[in-house]
Amino acid sequence: MGTRRKSRELVLQMLFQADMGKQTADEVRRTFWAERSNVDREVRGFAEDLFRLAIERAEEIDRIIESHAQHWRMDRMAAVDRNILREAVAEFLGYPDTPRPVVMNEAIEIARKYSSSESLQFINGVLDSIGRGLGEKPAASA
Repeated sequence: MGTRRKSRELVLQMLFQADMGKQTADEVRRTFWAERSNVDREVRGFAEDLFRLAIERAEEIDRIIESHAQHWRMDRMAAVDRNILREAVAEFLGYPDTPRPVVMNEAIEIARKYSSSESLQFINGVLDSIGRGLGEKPAASA
């Protein structure tokens, strides 16, 4: 498993812990990393940055998701699904140089592992809509 995939999975777990445990970001970090002292520095660094982005921009991210998840409120989504979406949207916003199809594919692969098969189409559809809603990345200037 690649470094970024592992980081994304850890972010999902951290967001899930914060969401379901009603814990602050600092509480999550303290307990989460205490049990994972052997995580590679690069994996942890990307995971920490993505988690920070998802927490700091949580309201904006949730608004974006709800506006693209027709007829779904965040609190009605499966907890794993909403946190996969949060992680992916945080990456869309915080890492615009990462191609959106890569972020979407990673989210789907993580959903295959942690969510139900019925969720794959939902997550893909919401992320596709969000990606289109955010517009195309500007072309690099020569």
